[in-house]
Amino acid sequence: MAINLDALVIHVIVNAVIIAPVLWLAGRALSGKDKAKFTDALWIVVLGTVIGSLIHFAFSGIAATVVVLIMWLGLIKHFFDCGWLKAFLIALVAAVIFVIVGVVLAAIGFFALRPFLRFP
Repeated sequence: MAINLDALVIHVIVNAVIIAPVLWLAGRALSGKDKAKFTDALWIVVLGTVIGSLIHFAFSGIAATVVVLIMWLGLIKHFFDCGWLKAFLIALVAAVIFVIVGVVLAAIGFFALRPFLRFP
């Protein structure tokens, strides 16, 4: 079975557009603006997506997921120049920011489309 490179490139681009700004904001908040640059967040997302996809292609199950999680934390640790605990906190804060932005965008979309939807 071969790797679908088209899907991988699309996955990298979508992740870079969606995850990198959120990761950058979380990194700036916890690591400082001198250590957390936007290009670092882009590199984390691109490398994390490509390496994670390759690991999940080669292996499956919970062990592969744990390895990918540790790899993402290692990338955050390396590029944002922080420790393991701060890397975990950056990832956690980025996930919270991502959820908040998603809920706000969904609410805006719902209220923008409300006049076109029929509610009893």
